[in-house]
Amino acid sequence: MLRFSVLKTNYRSAVVCCLLLALCSLLLAPIQSKSQVKYEMEAQAIGTTNGVVPFWMRSNQYGSIPITGASTSFLGRAVKEYNFKSDSLNHRKLWDWGMGFEARINSNVKNNEFILTEGYLKGKLGPFEIKAGRSKETMGLTGDSSLTSGSFAISGNALGIPKIDISIPKYFKLPILSGVISLKGSFSHGWIGTTPTNDTINKVPMLDNFATTYFHQKSLYGKIGKPSWRINLLGGINHQVFWSNEAKLYGKGYSLTPFGTFMHVVTGRPYGNEVIPRSKIGNQLGSIDGSFELRLNKLILVGYRQNIYDVGALFRLANLRDGLNGLSIRNLSNTKSNLTWNTIVFEVLNTTNQAGETWSKLTNSGDEDYYNNYFYLQGWSYSESSLGTPFITLKRDAREGLTTDPNDRFVNNRVTVFHLGTEISLNQWRLKAKLSTSKNKGTFATSEGGRSRGSERFPPRYGVFSAKHQTSAYTKAVRQLKNGMSFMVVVAIDRGGLLYDSYGMLLGLSKSFY
Repeated sequence: MLRFSVLKTNYRSAVVCCLLLALCSLLLAPIQSKSQVKYEMEAQAIGTTNGVVPFWMRSNQYGSIPITGASTSFLGRAVKEYNFKSDSLNHRKLWDWGMGFEARINSNVKNNEFILTEGYLKGKLGPFEIKAGRSKETMGLTGDSSLTSGSFAISGNALGIPKIDISIPKYFKLPILSGVISLKGSFSHGWIGTTPTNDTINKVPMLDNFATTYFHQKSLYGKIGKPSWRINLLGGINHQVFWSNEAKLYGKGYSLTPFGTFMHVVTGRPYGNEVIPRSKIGNQLGSIDGSFELRLNKLILVGYRQNIYDVGALFRLANLRDGLNGLSIRNLSNTKSNLTWNTIVFEVLNTTNQAGETWSKLTNSGDEDYYNNYFYLQGWSYSESSLGTPFITLKRDAREGLTTDPNDRFVNNRVTVFHLGTEISLNQWRLKAKLSTSKNKGTFATSEGGRSRGSERFPPRYGVFSAKHQTSAYTKAVRQLKNGMSFMVVVAIDRGGLLYDSYGMLLGLSKSFY
């Protein structure tokens, strides 16, 4: 039976949220004479069974949804976008500015929390943009960011990492070959905060209270084709790194200066000497992506593939079986039917190989062990949430009693996922639905063959993870009401052996102001 707990409203926190919005608008009012800032307030209530919020209700929500039990939430948003079409080379203004702010108060019977989901300023000069703060972002080619299962590198599952970003955010036509080739890219420096690291000198975990872990991110993507062409080809690479604690991790044998460390991080060049084994600096991962866009009379088909890398097996083509494959179909017809489908997305994600099978091509580093890291013990996570695909499972999200290695932050990173997402319009409602089924095999540390490093293999010390099947479903319905009001209802369900079985419902009411 689905039960909604009666919660004591945190009025003080809600007032703080409103005051922050008001302060933001007052600070920006003198420079917004020719532009509009959109404001929005929202209230939400979540009810669940089993004290667990279902997978698709909380995943790829930028770390903002409470993960346990029933709760109420109050949200405030303020957004100013650029005044011109940012994908046009013939815009009327050479420069412009924008901002985004979103704060959320989550309240349940045990505690209250304040979350700054977004807070950034940005400016644009021609095709170039500089942005500072926290924002909702993803990284990697997909067909539809709201229906995908999630990119490997940055899926929008966790809070955004505070950073300074210099980018060309939209494809920019190069002044050659009549604009057939377009490029976009980014270069960022961010701050993770103090993180638990592995003290390789004393062989014990430690929390470094003196040095902040930094975040490096860059990307470069290209497009071949024109909007008038039936087919466009896209491709590129993204690269992410946690770094900055290497001098403490390695001790006196480490000889790189801070700038030298940074250059190794940016270039991905390995480092080593007679004391320190040769390896890349920091926790590095990303994807090499390819995609096509095919325009038919009333449809747009987008096919894409993300080839994933973590330790270095992709360079030797040893983990090519792993990756995200997807097809998105968008409906361009303008029929005025009461029922219209807008988008369909189908994806297959595989991460079971990792160059770690007994028959895999040998690599010096062995199995990739996606998202886990020997030095940076929190692995590929930020603020207690996975930065990448939510289907690679943190220990806190898995059922108790599963076979796990206590050294693994992510206890399930060998997964095969079939995912379907769709969006339709029904009368006055806009509906989104997701259905995912997965087979989960734990990690190589809990596999029959065990971990690997080169030709060496290390048998599982804590038992073997038996494969678990999991199904998660989700439906979201939104209806626009009068006077800037909108109503939202979300229903989700989890069934299987990896996560706790759960049903959940979310109700939301929002009001927009201009």
